[in-house]
Amino acid sequence: MNTKEIENLDAFSGNEGTQIRQIFSPNDTDNAIRYSLAHCTIKPGSNSKPHKMKTSEIYYILQGSGIMHIEEEQKTVKKNETIFVPPMSRQFIENNGENDLIVLCIVDPAWKQEDEITE
Repeated sequence: MNTKEIENLDAFSGNEGTQIRQIFSPNDTDNAIRYSLAHCTIKPGSNSKPHKMKTSEIYYILQGSGIMHIEEEQKTVKKNETIFVPPMSRQFIENNGENDLIVLCIVDPAWKQEDEITE
C-alpha cells in the first residue's frame, strides 16, 4: 500500500509563488496514474504568480478563502470549493483571508516544469 502524510513530504517553492508538496505522480505509482496531486499553501496577503499550464488543472480548497483568476474572470473561492482551469489559461490565486489558503491541485497529465509558463 502506498500512503503519504503531508507533514512528512518535503516542501519546495513553486515558480508561481506557492509552497508545494508533491503527493503523487506517475513516478510514485509505477506509472499507474497519468495525473499528479499536490498540496499547495499560500500565506495570507500572498498570491501565486500569473502562469499558464499546457495541461488542465483542478483546484480543491481545503482551507481558507481567496480569489481565483482565470483569464479575465475572477471569483471568490472558499473551503470545499473546486475550480477547473482549462489548459493554456492565464491563472493565479490570491489569499484574501487571515489564514493560510491550502489547496489540493490535480494536474492532468502530470505536472512537468516544461509545461508551465510563468510571466
